[in-house]
Amino acid sequence: MQKHCKCGSEMSIRLRTVIYQNKVEIENVPVFSCSACSRSEVFSDVKPELTALIGMLGSKPGKQLLQFEEVSEIAHLMVKATEKNRASDPVETIIQDRINELLDLLLLAQSLRDEDWMEDIRSRLSQIAKHSSVVPGT
Repeated sequence: MQKHCKCGSEMSIRLRTVIYQNKVEIENVPVFSCSACSRSEVFSDVKPELTALIGMLGSKPGKQLLQFEEVSEIAHLMVKATEKNRASDPVETIIQDRINELLDLLLLAQSLRDEDWMEDIRSRLSQIAKHSSVVPGT
């Protein structure tokens, strides 16, 4: 996935660590980077999840390390797609496997009548559905 930088060069998307207030490291955030001018830009489709996460941290967070793929399904799918054991898997397969995993978890959450868990899983499925036009082949 690429886009044009303001300098005219191509920007490539990578999973990067974003540092918030010099205390919080948020790993695996999809970021566009330009090798020509070193400009970086958070992938716009994950900005709402990143903004919400930063909002939950508050203005004076303690030192911590967070995994963005635990919040963002797009980041989760990108992490899965970059795993060595999935290198030959089509993106569509990785997405379908994640959807199936989430549906299985939803059934479990429903059987336990865990409303918070069910809402979290529905939100994750919604993220995938909302961004299906972003992910190739869906």
